[in-house]
Amino acid sequence: MPAASPQPLWIVRRSSIHHQGLFARSDIPPDTPVIEYIGEKITKAESDRRGQALLEQSRETGGAAVYIFSLNSRYDIDGALTGNPARLINHSCDPNCEAFITRGRVWIYSKRAIAKGEELTYNYGFDLDTWDDHPCRCGTDRCIGYIVDEDHWPKLRRILKKRDAAAQKLAALEARAAELQRQLDALDAEAGVKKVVKTVKKQVKTAVKTAVKKAAPAQKRSRK
Repeated sequence: MPAASPQPLWIVRRSSIHHQGLFARSDIPPDTPVIEYIGEKITKAESDRRGQALLEQSRETGGAAVYIFSLNSRYDIDGALTGNPARLINHSCDPNCEAFITRGRVWIYSKRAIAKGEELTYNYGFDLDTWDDHPCRCGTDRCIGYIVDEDHWPKLRRILKKRDAAAQKLAALEARAAELQRQLDALDAEAGVKKVVKTVKKQVKTAVKTAVKKAAPAQKRSRK
């Protein structure tokens, strides 16, 4: 079991990634146990039930945090406790920390040297099946856009490439449809103008004939 620091190596601050986060209180060397992730030990079945309930809540309210950490093949840890500050560590696609399971306990270690004031992050390691439910806002150069374990990135890139290609194709079709509609509207407008011109010409011709008929008797009388 790793030896905990006599004083916390972290401090809670406002995070640019998501709400609050943990930040290095002082310089942290690499391979240092920073904080333990604690919580209620629950079965996989209960973990699935709670996770699904939180997902439904998120769809209804727009927000529901999930703090369930996979422990082993039988159990998980639900870290949704006020006494578990490790739950505030945000995800990053280029993290400076990493989670390790040691004798049934979860510890967050530093992957590299972390400077004082730097935000602590680790990859949450989410599966690919719900990737589109978890957008990533870490803002790093390596950000893939979603909170997914790095092992799944190659497949996710292929999915995103297909999605983008489909979106571009749809946008092109919509643009073509809009252009055809514009051309159709122009033809309708042109046809309308022609109809108006034809009507006006007919009205003018009729008016001229009427004027000629009215003027004819006067011209005859003037000849007498």
